[in-house]
Order: sequence, then C-alpha cells, then structure tokens
Amino acid sequence: MALTPFRSQLILDTGISFGDEGKGRLVPEVVEELTNAGKKISSIAKVNGGANSGHTVGGLKLNLIPGGVVCPEVDKLTIGSGVAADPRKFLWECAYVDSAGYEALTRLLIDERTMVSDLTHRLLDLAWEHYRSDSLGEEKRGSTGRGISPAFGDETAHYPIYYSDFLGPREAFEAKLKQRVQRAEKTIAHVCGVNAATWDSFFEILTTAEQRANANLIEGDIYPADEFDFNRFKGDAPCQFNFSVLAEVYWQAGQDLRAQIGNVREFSLEALDRGEYIIGEFGQAYWLDKRFGFAPNVTASHTIAPEFFLSLGLPIQNVHTFGVCKAYDTKVGTHTFICRMDPEHPLSIKLSQIEFGVSTGRQRMVGWYDAVEKGDAIRYGGCQDLMINKMDALSYDEKGAWQGGELLICIGYKTPEGEILKHVPRDAAVHPTLEPVYRQYAGWAEDISGIRTFDNLPLAAKRYIAGMVLHTYEIAYGEEPNFWPKDVPELRYIGVGPNPSQIIKDAPAVKELIKLAT
Repeated sequence: MALTPFRSQLILDTGISFGDEGKGRLVPEVVEELTNAGKKISSIAKVNGGANSGHTVGGLKLNLIPGGVVCPEVDKLTIGSGVAADPRKFLWECAYVDSAGYEALTRLLIDERTMVSDLTHRLLDLAWEHYRSDSLGEEKRGSTGRGISPAFGDETAHYPIYYSDFLGPREAFEAKLKQRVQRAEKTIAHVCGVNAATWDSFFEILTTAEQRANANLIEGDIYPADEFDFNRFKGDAPCQFNFSVLAEVYWQAGQDLRAQIGNVREFSLEALDRGEYIIGEFGQAYWLDKRFGFAPNVTASHTIAPEFFLSLGLPIQNVHTFGVCKAYDTKVGTHTFICRMDPEHPLSIKLSQIEFGVSTGRQRMVGWYDAVEKGDAIRYGGCQDLMINKMDALSYDEKGAWQGGELLICIGYKTPEGEILKHVPRDAAVHPTLEPVYRQYAGWAEDISGIRTFDNLPLAAKRYIAGMVLHTYEIAYGEEPNFWPKDVPELRYIGVGPNPSQIIKDAPAVKELIKLAT
C-alpha cells in the first residue's frame, strides 16, 4: 500500500495500550515522510505528563525533551501547558542531548502556563507510596517517583506555579514556593506519617537514582556529582526542607530557562497559518489516562487526542492521530494483567530480557497481544493510522530460550458464568475474574530485523500481523468487516527493530491484509 497523505497539519502520536509502545520512534518516521514530501514541520510538542514518561529515540533515553530533538529539520521543541516539569530536569536533559551532538536548549519553547514541578512533589510521591504500603497495607503501585501526580494535584487544588512565574519578581515566586513547601511538610509528616529514618531514605533514593541516570554528565565533567545530591535540601528536622537552598536552586534554574519561556499557543497558530505541520508527542497511553484508565495504575494527565488542544491552547480542528502499540503486551504496576504470559514461558523469558522502563528501569511484565484493550482504545480514542512495533522480538531464537511455539492473540474475555466479553469492563473489580480467550497463530524462525518490505516477511509473520489488525478492529468496529467504516485506520508502519531504518512501510490496505488472518 502506498503511503497516503496525512489528513491534517496536526499529527498526534498516541499509545493504545499501557505505555511503552515505542511511540518515540514514530516521530522521526513522520518527520522524514513529511520532509520528503516538501512539507515544513514547525515543532514537535510534548503534550502531557512530565518526566514520568520515557521515549527512546536515536539511542537517546528521554523524559521531558520531545523525541523530535533528533530531527534537525524541526525548528522548535515545544512544551504544552498540559505538562508538569521540573526546570532542573530540563537543564540536565538538554545537557545530555547536547553532549550527544543534538541541539536542544536553544530549540526549546516552554509555554508560560506549563506547570513547575519541584522536589516537594518528588518527596510527596515517595511519601504517598510509603503511606499506601505502610498505613493501608496495599501493594505499591510502582510510581515513577518523578512527582507528577502531586504536581497535578497542585493544579486541581488551585496552587499552581507556572513557568511565567520565572519571568516575574523573585519575591512573588518565593512566596508561592514557601506555601508549597509548608503544605508538603505537613502532608508528609502528619498525613503520610513519615518518620525520620524514612525521610532520610527518600533523599538517598533520589540521589542514587539521579546520579545513576546522569552518570554520563558527571563523567563528562558537565555537572559535578553534587548537582544530583538531594541531601542539601533537607532541613534541620525530619519532614522539613531547607527552604533557602531550595528557593535559590529553583529560582536559578528558572532564570537559566528564561529565554525558553514563551507563548506556545501563538507560536503554533502562526505556524498553522503558514501551512506548517505540528507533531504532538504523548506520554503514557490510553489505558493510563486519569479518567479512562483504572486507578491507582493511571497517570495524572490525559493521554488521548483531545488533550493536544487543551495543552497547546488551540481551537479544536481535524487531526491525524496514530495509534501505536507493540506486537505483544507489557505492563508495570499493580494492574490486573489478564493476558500475562507465564513468567516461565520461554517467550516471556526472552522478552523480559529487553523490557525495562525508560524512566524507572523497572522490569516490565510481559503478555500476549490483547486485541480487546487495543480495540476499545481505538473505538473510544480514535486514530487514522496504526503502528505496530517490536515484531522482530517474536522470532524464534535458536540459541536462546524461545525456540518455537504458538503465538496467541486475546480476542475476548470469559466471565465465570461463561459469557464472552468483547469490551473491557469499566468496573475494575470484574477484571480479576476474567480469563482470556485466545486465537492461536503459528510463529516463525526467521530473523526479520533486516526485512524492509511486507512481501519479504515470512508467511507466519504476515498472518500474525493480519490477525492483530483483524481482531483489534473486530473489537473496535464489529465482527463483520463489511460493516466497518469506510476509512478504518491503515497499518502505516511495522517496526522490526529499534533503529529508524528498521521499519516496513508497505503493508497491504487493511481490507486486503485481514484476508491473510482467515
């Protein structure tokens, strides 16, 4: 199938699973396609979340900076007002990207209404995890510890600090920060019940994590190790901050970013008026949306297409949305994982060796492709094109653990009463009672990482791809393809490796593709 023109100047990169779908690698593909067609891309926009989302692009592991930083053709890397971001993290990540040979800081445009997150939020994040396990006896949900939920909590409680506050008088910024610190101290001590030893441990946790994450900056003498030592922010008593140090460090970080703070909505509108394109880069995915996912395993922001307009401050208009997923499933946290593989299954063992979170380094749970989740995400979230990543990871490994066997696709959920459900129940309490209903497909032994055309894929790989699309769309649109909408999402890209070149772009049109699955 020849690649069709995009339907809008606004192209959105969204996930239709639980995150970790490889959304970051979509951006360079779209940029290349638009550039080859003679189109101008004005910006890549980070839409939601904060440093809790991770993308791996061009070998870079990113949290805050949009993946389009590896594309020199793109003028600006914009940060929408739907983002909560620590200014220190911006500076660290820009230094990391610049050291890798890409230009980041000078291309950065942070909206004036982007929310400032800071160390108080990170400590609150750890304190609430402690409260969840210590006081309530619940399993920890596996927070990233980046403070994003507490930062969005300040927004809904009407105590935000915006990046525009760095453009005003220092006294006004410090007054807001002082109130934030006092609220955090009282919450951590009196609600979360954190004792002195636990309080000290939080600072060690953050110091260890950031010094490890920024080892290349330390080793390259770009920042001293002390930059990532959080102990200097401790006060004289447990659950108290050293406010003077905190205020000085964050005010200075904001001043270092002063030239990067501006009006993203006006910049974006002017770019659209010139006929230029904007790519919206989302963190997390549909099933982690704070409203449509299942608490407590959700993020603090919206992860679906409408958030683009709210974050960038644009009027609603046509968009071209990608739904991105992997050829199998992964999850972290305390989710009910209906399609989880037996951890001793040879394919699970193989995939577990490559599945770690970009932001946290946590081991991801591995499961079979769940067409029910993805079909519902498309049905209710919408998309115009599909991208499926990591097909190459499913090939047999003659020298490793995975030496052949079936590949399964979940096409429904079976209740204890024997009913087959074709949608994700909205009551999370039902999920642990469900059993997956699978359709089995044959696997393949060939290494497909070097293949660049659909026709050259092994027949079993073609059939598995067709099965993923067919069963996903049966959930989204009904089991009779003749009654599907005229313009169903096409399978535009198939990832067969982590590198930008490892992609297949000529899959048959969906109506032809799905015939291979029957």
